[in-house]
Amino acid sequence: MKYTVNQDKIRLDVFLSWELGVSRSNIKTVLEKDGALVNGQKRTKSGFEVRIGDVVEFDLPEPEQLDVKAADIPLDIVYQDEWFAVINKPQGMVVHQASSYKKTDTLVNALLFNLDNLSGINGVIRPGIVHRLDKDTSGLIVVAKNDEAHKSLASQIEKKTARRIYYGLCDGNFKEDEGTVDAPIARSKKDRKKMAIVEDGRRAVTHYKVLERYGAYTLVRFELETGRTHQIRVHAASLHHPIVGDAVYGGSTKLYDNGQLLHAKELVLVHPHTNERMTFESELPDYFEAVLKKLRSQNN
Repeated sequence: MKYTVNQDKIRLDVFLSWELGVSRSNIKTVLEKDGALVNGQKRTKSGFEVRIGDVVEFDLPEPEQLDVKAADIPLDIVYQDEWFAVINKPQGMVVHQASSYKKTDTLVNALLFNLDNLSGINGVIRPGIVHRLDKDTSGLIVVAKNDEAHKSLASQIEKKTARRIYYGLCDGNFKEDEGTVDAPIARSKKDRKKMAIVEDGRRAVTHYKVLERYGAYTLVRFELETGRTHQIRVHAASLHHPIVGDAVYGGSTKLYDNGQLLHAKELVLVHPHTNERMTFESELPDYFEAVLKKLRSQNN
């Protein structure tokens, strides 16, 4: 396919990500392997700078034939139509299989059983998956049912027109009522299983606002401007207020020890076909509410 650049001085992977509605990491993988033609010349560097009027020729490989098995796992489907679905993911559910996780109890396995169609852009392992939630983060996740919807939804996230709002219970008492963390994130150089704030990492921006204070703990509203792996967890820890239960990033486990108390509470997006702006919300899980109730009773 041919695409004409309509912005000046933009990275090749960013331009193709916007045009195709596919993550930059997926674009980078294809570029490094097959390259793209820019004004007839082959380019394989993601950071190659394209300019207004440049003609880019690039094709995504056809999705592999689906071979991940469906599993009869109940899902809390908040909304669905022929274009996409919004799922309220429970804590403890992995989104998709990976080299380190081969079990068939993932969200993808459940989606294959519960939904009629899923987009194929992300291949056999992640059909329909537009963005992810950590295993122990509960809440709303959007799933694409066809490739057109996938491109639209992924583009909204990439261009920051979609809104993703989380509630998290944090250790300690925040000094400020609200603020922003703008700190780049990459794989930790000390522990490859963790993410960290790294000077040459990818830009990551999280906005936060205090909702309730309980002395030793604070309920906080987080809004993602970017979507890096473990972003809220890393940024909260950088403020010296890690998410309660998040032992990986220093969160206390005395109050709750079954994973981080972090919930994707609100999702705002534009319907990929009707262009209607839609807002979805989910209540905090019972175990999260039980912890808050306990804290409120102690502070009255």
